[in-house]
Amino acid sequence: MPTLILLRHGQSEWNLADRFTGWVDVDLTPKGEAEATKGGELIKAAGLSIDRCFTSVLTRAIRTSWLALHSAGQAFVPEVKDWRLNERHYGGLTGLNKAETAAEHGEAQVKVWRRSYDVPPPELAPGGEFDFRRDRRYAGLDLPTTESLKTTLIRVQPYWDAELVPCLRAGETLLVAAHGNSLRAIVKLLFNVADDAIVGVEIPTSNPLVIELDAALKPTAARYLDESRATVLPPI
Repeated sequence: MPTLILLRHGQSEWNLADRFTGWVDVDLTPKGEAEATKGGELIKAAGLSIDRCFTSVLTRAIRTSWLALHSAGQAFVPEVKDWRLNERHYGGLTGLNKAETAAEHGEAQVKVWRRSYDVPPPELAPGGEFDFRRDRRYAGLDLPTTESLKTTLIRVQPYWDAELVPCLRAGETLLVAAHGNSLRAIVKLLFNVADDAIVGVEIPTSNPLVIELDAALKPTAARYLDESRATVLPPI
């Protein structure tokens, strides 16, 4: 039966600096590299054979996939990169320090921007340092200037339906190495999580979440491979 492994990238340089990262292409820290390697070791210990890997076009997710596949002994697995698996676009918050932003706008407002399902941060002004239209990865695309989790889901779902669902229907085991919010979007789809409940779903870094699916691609079992860092999963 089809199996899906969700792997959130390890600690990034801007996670460490407590900055809103979103689509900014920062790398992993040494700790993040170790986390990704550990994730692959857990996959290997669980005896999981991966048929295909999907990741975003951001370095921290790509390198997480490479390190995990290497330590799982499966570096040969084909990999597809797509911007639709990117982290949520943090709009005008991009690059800002989270604590300083809370001091300026109030913790309640920042919590709404960060954790609500459908309230996006302010839009990113064009022409600035983080205007991603200048990045050739996104050439010719109509890019968002901010995203909520809801609009992140809107861009993830067509990619899920077109690219991942056919592989899963063929009975493959897939690894998706991506980001907190793009992975939460997939969890919302699979488990049919209510809008007000998804805000409480958190996926820990580099702890493989293994989801077993039936022929209709409905979850039949789900578990984190590192039980000591597991978070509460939606009911099946």
